[in-house]
Amino acid sequence: MSNQPIKLAVAQLNLTVGDLVGNTKKIVFHAKQAALDGAKILLTPELSLTSYPPEDLLLRKAFIQQCERTLLDLAQQLSGLNLYVIVGHPQQVENQLFNAVSVLYKGQCIATYHKHELPNSEVFDEKRYFFGGTQAVTFQVEGLCFGLNICEDTWTSGPCKKAAQAGAKILLVPNASPYHMGKQSIRYSMLQERVRETGLAIVYANLVGAQDELVFDGSSFAIDSHGQVSLSMPQFEEKVAYLEVVQLSDQSIVFHSKEPRAKDLSLHAQVYEALKLGVYDYVHKNNFSSAVLGLSGGIDSALTLAIAVDALGSDRVSAVMMPSPYTSEISLLDSREMTQSLGVYYQELKIDTLMQQFNQLLKPFFKSLPADLTEENIQARIRGTTLMAISNKLGAIVLTTGNKSEMAMGYCTLYGDMAGGFFVLKDIYKTFVYQLCAYRNSLSEVIPNRIIKRPPSAELRPNQTDQDSLPPYDLLDAILQRYIEEGATSASIVAEGFSPQVVERVIRLLHQNEYKRRQSPVGVRISHKAFGRDWRYPITSKFLDHLANHSN
Repeated sequence: MSNQPIKLAVAQLNLTVGDLVGNTKKIVFHAKQAALDGAKILLTPELSLTSYPPEDLLLRKAFIQQCERTLLDLAQQLSGLNLYVIVGHPQQVENQLFNAVSVLYKGQCIATYHKHELPNSEVFDEKRYFFGGTQAVTFQVEGLCFGLNICEDTWTSGPCKKAAQAGAKILLVPNASPYHMGKQSIRYSMLQERVRETGLAIVYANLVGAQDELVFDGSSFAIDSHGQVSLSMPQFEEKVAYLEVVQLSDQSIVFHSKEPRAKDLSLHAQVYEALKLGVYDYVHKNNFSSAVLGLSGGIDSALTLAIAVDALGSDRVSAVMMPSPYTSEISLLDSREMTQSLGVYYQELKIDTLMQQFNQLLKPFFKSLPADLTEENIQARIRGTTLMAISNKLGAIVLTTGNKSEMAMGYCTLYGDMAGGFFVLKDIYKTFVYQLCAYRNSLSEVIPNRIIKRPPSAELRPNQTDQDSLPPYDLLDAILQRYIEEGATSASIVAEGFSPQVVERVIRLLHQNEYKRRQSPVGVRISHKAFGRDWRYPITSKFLDHLANHSN
């Protein structure tokens, strides 16, 4: 060995956007602990000073000035430590703003790197705020040369190669890489490719926690210069892990770590943990006292309730059942059973009288017109108003209980079942809702089996089922998955054997209901094409290519 081991701390931290004081305190706390544990370097996530993404806060001069003052203050707070602390922050240079990372050591900023590659797709919008850097940056610790990249830089060859050409042996990479299904395998593949290209060892520190609809899963790791994953940190958990950096006689870098390899979560476990973390952080970071939701006796509200209780605890969740004349006795029994099982506060508030009063109130306009969807929507809006009143009085956030399939088709009511502050299952297709219920019940059975087995129904008219208005969910979700996530054309979907009439109807309803989705609450993103940040279609549009005639 040509060098003594250098102990490095990797901090995947749960930070809050704009909380410069709180984020600084957290960095200082972990820096002091890392120094006590004998570490020489502490690596924190991308934009750790501000957390990610700060969005249009970056356009506020006062915010940038406060960031500059906070960075100087942080350096002073760390001045007594024999520790190199890698901190992400925005940096203004003349008239240009950069996504930067600085190396703080004994009260000084000894190096600053500017992110080269600015992502501008899916949930990312960095070119709106930042200019890209061009220079490699390295620094020495006990004779070993470390280079810096930031997140997207490692998804292309250029910035990594520049660091290697500048003499780096180890690349330190702060990240704010949001979760979506299958993301970790993509990260491993990309970074192992960079290792093969450059011979660099890479330490990848990712943000953890939720910010609005984004969930950051942590999953930080290290890959040595032979391409071996030497450190694997847990998903959805704030943690600091240690590894020793060793340069061998052949100049290659290996990592030694006593940290146990993080357990590989199943897909369903990953998504469930993402939903829990999304709910927990949204409620806590926005200072809500508790959560309330409307139970229907159906599967979506049942899963939402289970997630809320698992995230917040039963003492901070309330459930309200608002039966109408169309609510079945089974729905009432199942709701009572589930709330008893979970130990949450539960009330039943009948809406029959309110329905009659609304019908009487609107009689001058409705006159002798027959009952239709309007009366169904009135029921949903009575329930939405009731939940929002409870929210106002108690300071409890309303959790909306629909799903992605319904939201895609507009099978939801503005100011009714769409009312609320946070939409837990917004990015979960109906077929996956069933799978998540089965997963949750595999841990402990809290969702009554009858809720899972019986046909889904809004129960807004006699003998109603969802399939009166929608294609079967397995068929609907398959079409939506191809069109939304995979970007397939209607013609290619039909070519797979789907009915042209069904495909045309699904895609027409999808675009027709953009105006509803634009008014829905934010919700947890678990796919790479969630409604909201990923999906930016105009409400007003005459583009009709998706209605092409496939009858030939």
